[in-house]
Amino acid sequence: MLSRARRATVVFAGSVVLVTGLVACGDDEPSDPGNQRSVTVVGNGQVEGAPDTLRADLGVETAGDDVSTAVNAANQEIAAITEAVVNAGVPRENIQTQQVTLSPDYSNPVPGGSSQISGYRATNSLRVDITDLTKASNVLEVAVEAGGNSTRISNVSFVIDDDSDLVVNAREKAFSDARDRADQYARLSGDELGKVLTIDETSSGQQVQAGERTAMESSAVPLEPGQQTVSFSVTVKWQLK
Repeated sequence: MLSRARRATVVFAGSVVLVTGLVACGDDEPSDPGNQRSVTVVGNGQVEGAPDTLRADLGVETAGDDVSTAVNAANQEIAAITEAVVNAGVPRENIQTQQVTLSPDYSNPVPGGSSQISGYRATNSLRVDITDLTKASNVLEVAVEAGGNSTRISNVSFVIDDDSDLVVNAREKAFSDARDRADQYARLSGDELGKVLTIDETSSGQQVQAGERTAMESSAVPLEPGQQTVSFSVTVKWQLK
């Protein structure tokens, strides 16, 4: 009989703690924000601006019977391109070596034979940022003239070097769009918007491609900068009240 009484006392004490806990949770503000009534929407905003920089990879590709011949030829021609680009008005700090490669060339094997190394091929490329767009076409032209038939031009694109103002405007438009959507949903549900609970954003920028050329084409390069778009997408969660 005594042991049953003790067990009953333990059960009763546990019930008191549980009730107390329930009473403590009966606050006006839920302790878990996830339990609040809320609305989550996605807002979008984008703005356009004129690019102010032309970015291009200028390189050379040379061949030789031995490694030294191929490498020396590539070095001489890329040096000539570098000096021509600098003389055309591009600051040297806007020129950066992008890639250097050296690989063997193989001859076609005779029937029953195997391929043999017939020579070597070297490449060297530079990443060039042209911030004065009035000089861009001439810079590419002098690069082609300096490198001759070994010149390679690739990855040409217009970019906005300083897009901070565009980013601010695009972000404001995205948030305003999200707020308008959330406010409409709140009114439709008979509520009002409360405080913002969470904000998540993503951004994107579009580069304007200007094509790809080699020295086999006309050295006069027509360029059109067009417009660049900076866009933001923001996901915002509001409390409903």
